[in-house]
Amino acid sequence: MQGLSRRRFIASAAVSVVPSAIAYAQPKGGGLISMLAGEPQSTKPSPTGWKDAGVIDLSNSPYAKLKTVPVRAVVIEEGFWSSRRKINLMASIPSMHDELLEHGRMDNFLRLAGKSSEPQKGPVFSDSDIYKWMEAVGFELQVGDQPELRETTEGMIREVVAIQEPSGYLNTYYNGDHKSLRMQYDTQTTGHELYCIGHMLQGAIAYYRATGDRTLLDAGIRFVDDFLIPNYGPGANQKGIVSGHPEIEMALIELYRTTGDRKYVDLAGYILHGDQRIPLRPQQIVYMYCGMPFPQRTKLEGHAVRCMYACCGATDYYLETGDQAYWKTLNVLWNDLTAHQLYVNGGVGARAAGEAFGDPYELPNAQAYGESCAAIGNMMWNWRMLAASGDAKFTDVIERALYNGINSGMSLDGKTYCYRNPLAFDPAGESRDRHLVDGKIRNAWYDTTCCPPNLQRTFASLSGYFYSTSDDGVYVHLYDNSEMNWHLHDGTALKVEQKTNYPWSGDVKVTVSPATPTEFVMYVRIPGWSTKNSVKVNGKEFPGAKAGEYLAIKRKWAANDSINLSFDMTTHLLKANPAVTEDRGRVAFQRGPIVFCMEHLDQPEHGAGMNLAGYTIQHEGVTTAKFEPQLLDGVMVLSHPATISKMALDTPLYFPAATPKPPESPTTVTLIPYYAWANRESASMQVWIPYKES
Repeated sequence: MQGLSRRRFIASAAVSVVPSAIAYAQPKGGGLISMLAGEPQSTKPSPTGWKDAGVIDLSNSPYAKLKTVPVRAVVIEEGFWSSRRKINLMASIPSMHDELLEHGRMDNFLRLAGKSSEPQKGPVFSDSDIYKWMEAVGFELQVGDQPELRETTEGMIREVVAIQEPSGYLNTYYNGDHKSLRMQYDTQTTGHELYCIGHMLQGAIAYYRATGDRTLLDAGIRFVDDFLIPNYGPGANQKGIVSGHPEIEMALIELYRTTGDRKYVDLAGYILHGDQRIPLRPQQIVYMYCGMPFPQRTKLEGHAVRCMYACCGATDYYLETGDQAYWKTLNVLWNDLTAHQLYVNGGVGARAAGEAFGDPYELPNAQAYGESCAAIGNMMWNWRMLAASGDAKFTDVIERALYNGINSGMSLDGKTYCYRNPLAFDPAGESRDRHLVDGKIRNAWYDTTCCPPNLQRTFASLSGYFYSTSDDGVYVHLYDNSEMNWHLHDGTALKVEQKTNYPWSGDVKVTVSPATPTEFVMYVRIPGWSTKNSVKVNGKEFPGAKAGEYLAIKRKWAANDSINLSFDMTTHLLKANPAVTEDRGRVAFQRGPIVFCMEHLDQPEHGAGMNLAGYTIQHEGVTTAKFEPQLLDGVMVLSHPATISKMALDTPLYFPAATPKPPESPTTVTLIPYYAWANRESASMQVWIPYKES
């Protein structure tokens, strides 16, 4: 270790990983090192009742300003998200179950139990596909009982835990010829063992919180307690550890929140710090977004999903420890996200090569990678940053990603998925995309099938993102017809109802009904995109609404008090920073939280081909909006004045700049919500459209 003794390394690691560890040390315990070395520790269990946890459980997180509300405490009623939720439950989850079985994901478990003769199928991370699907089921069961789905899942859980070895190890890939590769340093960087167990823990926790069934959860705990911690960590008798694909960090911290056992936070912190005993090349540290102390990060880079998941784990770590070095770094990285790396649809990840972030302002459209999992990771990270701060800027990013770059990932019928979510598309020119099948951007199955169950667990847990509580009141984050039945921090029962046609309309009525008249604050979010806003409390104007902030309404609330919100639904034409070269001279359309796009199917002048290159919109033109209930399950459609030019077929690739422009004729472009594209026949699409001044 080049001049650094093992003892000095361990000591320095302990200090830099968890500077607040002393504050949490138990009187009779040996601290961080003995915890990770497997020595017996006294613990301070403080788990929330298994029915009362949110998407993540922040009930006892000392540095969470906002506390999560249980998924089961909020009912999403008939409206924008209810159809997506129904499709997720009735079509997506059942069809993905069948796909998983058809492609051998459960055979991998059955083979090791002597119940199948099928060979191992799928990539090294195939086990995680099952676990994410189980997590989606867990969240659905938190919303309401589904006896048939529960019975199916319990049978699968039994098959999974049946192959767990006495050591606690559980993975279907690293057996037989692959067994010698288990947790080797090269395997840790690319083999996804910890990634799989991380998803197992998350799925197990969601299922436990739905049903009280600990079967999968106890198997996950045995993996960590009996196999991982005794063998991997900073101790002299332990081997080095690196996550390779961050995921285990946030799973370990959620395991702590579930069990109250502090050693899981400490192990997550050690992994986030990086283990100097594992030799890593600089490009590995960039690509994996792990292997060095997280607080030394200065920008988002490398594999986009790995990066987002690492940021989630680091924020979870801050929420439990209050380590200011982490909080400072997280804010630096978030500023990099919103200043340089965020697509207008809330997606992240510019490059197909490495599924990675690009340079600042490198945001191509047709070649955008924008993996669905990365957009979900972006939402998950901002949810944690919001909890730490109560700042509406994080909610604005959540909403942008959710309504656009995440919602686009699943087809309207719930049975096909986008792996990547580009901002321009031509079916005739995408043969290089390894995720296309016969030119189709949406497919029922990918051998790397991380995105479909990730989308399913997101939509299944959606009700858990609508509200939070704080010491002084309630935060309203998202708007849709819904009813929350929960309580204030003093125990006062509270019902909050929303009635709205959001996102098509900007009018929202919020009815507040505490069990007894009580003084507290209702924090209602004023979206950053809304320039003119009106807020009324029991019919009287309430001042102070500012775009991109929560409006604090403090009063003594009584049953059936009302808040009427009115947001500005003017369509905005957005321009990108001039450094985004592909978007120079182009605009994107946004109305409310929804980003719109052109599909050639809706353009009367597109002719026989699919090319959208000839359209130019009039910058000063007036956009009209009309709801079309029969189109794409009911969407708002925009129309805007434009011109179209058709160049001659024999136009050379390059020609003199003085060449006269081809003739233009007036037309109107029609735009649909971006999330709804590629739900009809194969079509060209673009979000950023050329414009000209009148």
